[in-house]
Order: sequence, then structure tokens, then C-alpha cells
Amino acid sequence: MAKKYWLLKSEPDCFSFTDLMQAPDRTTYWDGVRNYQARNFLRDEIKVGDQVLYYHSGGPSPHIAGLAQVVRAGYPDHTAFVPAADHFDPKSSPDDPTWYMVDIQAQEELPRPLPLSELREVPALQDMVLLQRSRLSVQPVTADEWRAILAQAKRPR
Repeated sequence: MAKKYWLLKSEPDCFSFTDLMQAPDRTTYWDGVRNYQARNFLRDEIKVGDQVLYYHSGGPSPHIAGLAQVVRAGYPDHTAFVPAADHFDPKSSPDDPTWYMVDIQAQEELPRPLPLSELREVPALQDMVLLQRSRLSVQPVTADEWRAILAQAKRPR
């Protein structure tokens, strides 16, 4: 099966790319997704070895901060079962989970952050889901978009 590419959004004050780089084995689970379309990506489509753009969605300058890789495919999001958790869902249970997550591992920080404003200027990215004002926290990225982003990150600004 061909490798796929994804963009995962996180608020930098919640869990930044720096936090991921400092996590044990530079790995964490990607929990708390509570949108059905994003859940379906996590549950059904994201596989081990898929590549990830780590996107900081909040703050004054949203940007792609780094690259990660999926190291565990979709499995039930246990935070949905814990009443004290931020993402608790009383309708979800271990026997009938509603929500899923994956594990990702940081690969590398980009040579420089790629702000949303700059991404909008790259012709090869004009159809990218992110640039269509999508609020999804999990988004597919095409192989051509992936290559264009990596090339853009190497250019001085």
C-alpha cells in the first residue's frame, strides 16, 4: 500500500512540535479528535509509515513547524472513556468506541516554520485542504503538496 501524507493541527500552547520533540522517544498519541470525518481518517486511513506535517493552528502566525511519522495506526481513544479527561464522551465506551487516535513520532523540525500566509502564495498548494479554510484537525495532503512544502521550507524567506 502506498504511503500517505497528512496534516495534523495542534494549538502550540496545548502541545507544540517542541513538546513532541521532547516527549519520550519523540512519540505521543494523537488524542482528542471529536469530528467524525477526522475520526474516520484516524480509524480507517492513516497507517504506520504515513508522513505527517505538524501544524500549529493557533497563535498570531499559524504555521507548519515540523515533520512526523505515524508509528501506530488507529485505535480507540481512551481519553473518551475518562470522565475527568478534557475530551470525555459519555456515549463512547471501550466496548463500542466512537473516537480513535494514532501515535506519531517527531522526525525533524523544518529548517524554518512555514506560515499559512506563505503557503497561500505557493501555486502548487492552491487546492490543498488547509487552504480551503478547512477546520479539520486531520487533513489529507497529496504527494505533490508534500514535495512542494518540503521545497518551500528549504527556501530562504
